[in-house]
Amino acid sequence: METIQERIKSSIRDIKDFPKEGIIFKDITPILSDVSLSNDIVEEFVKSIQEKGIKIDAVACIEARGFLFGPMIAQRLSVPFIPIRKKGKLPYDTISYEYDLEYGSAVIEMHKDAVQKDWNVLIHDDLLATGGTAIAAAELIKTEGNVAGFSFLVDLTFLDGNKKLKEYSDNVLSLIKY
Repeated sequence: METIQERIKSSIRDIKDFPKEGIIFKDITPILSDVSLSNDIVEEFVKSIQEKGIKIDAVACIEARGFLFGPMIAQRLSVPFIPIRKKGKLPYDTISYEYDLEYGSAVIEMHKDAVQKDWNVLIHDDLLATGGTAIAAAELIKTEGNVAGFSFLVDLTFLDGNKKLKEYSDNVLSLIKY
């Protein structure tokens, strides 16, 4: 029987030269057509979190692909879901954080009342590359709460994002690594 890691890797397709030449994009969308695998992914995240004994009061998810599994993880853990979105996409008063990308800069936001004081928040996204977006999310969470950890479906280990996130939490979970 295949492991969940083997099932995930066999479902991900490589897209060459996307979004720019020289990059091999890891497309996770084929996973979404496999209901059983999607459910098993959520269960694997929950199991990993529980086995590590990570106390979580909320799950913050980064737009857009973090929204694929993050809300289901929050639901399964019976904790609130906190959306972190690109600037201008949230309807209420927000706090924002600007950060650098390989090809420019970006701004992400969350509602200013999304995190209660001293909450332990898990930050979830689909893929860890250089860590820039996850660090920006951690900076937003730190305004009121604590970063309990990070979870990713995929970790591109050759980009060393994991090492940068250790400054915020020792709990950096990923289901598969490339």
